[in-house]
Amino acid sequence: MNEKLFLRDPQESVLGRKILHHGLIIINKLGFEQFTFKKLAEEIETTEAGIYRYFENKHRLLVYYVNWYWSYTEYKLSFLLNNIDDPEKKIKLIIRTLVMPPAGKSVISDAISEMEAYQLVRWEASKSYLTRNVADYNKSKLFKPYKDLCVVIADTMLEYNSRYKYSHSLASTLMEMSHAQMFFMENLPTLSDSQKADPTKLIAYLDHLIFSALDH
Repeated sequence: MNEKLFLRDPQESVLGRKILHHGLIIINKLGFEQFTFKKLAEEIETTEAGIYRYFENKHRLLVYYVNWYWSYTEYKLSFLLNNIDDPEKKIKLIIRTLVMPPAGKSVISDAISEMEAYQLVRWEASKSYLTRNVADYNKSKLFKPYKDLCVVIADTMLEYNSRYKYSHSLASTLMEMSHAQMFFMENLPTLSDSQKADPTKLIAYLDHLIFSALDH
């Protein structure tokens, strides 16, 4: 994780790991707008000052979680794609991995639950970069995990069609749509063609979208 995200590495202490674990759960329960370090401090029986020794503000903590999710997704894809030669199969696997919630028992790594991180990204990820500080954050490379995964996906698309001109734009569109459309299905169904949250329908739509573009 980028050291500029935190004041003290939360992975290196019991309190830091409590902050990561419970902070994510509370944000998912209350929403980022209603989440405060005071509420987190009460939950883990510490002081706000103790939390501020790790993170400058709650937005830095949000970016930490989002970065963790995209880094973990890239890690998963590195294994899933390793022995596959067919780029079409790779792209379909990427789409499925981005859309589907974690299967079975949720992995907890670095005190962070994969399932909780997946839920947070669906609801809050865009808030990590839709900020007036985006240029400064970008200079500090705070969005590097997001960009790195985008490059992996774009390179896979170029394996499929080396002449395609918009691989990075299409890759970032796929990353955003994989969560935004599921959000729409659940909360704003008239913005979707499905009246309920159905990952299989979203996967079918994204398959159609991506390959229609790449085959054009």
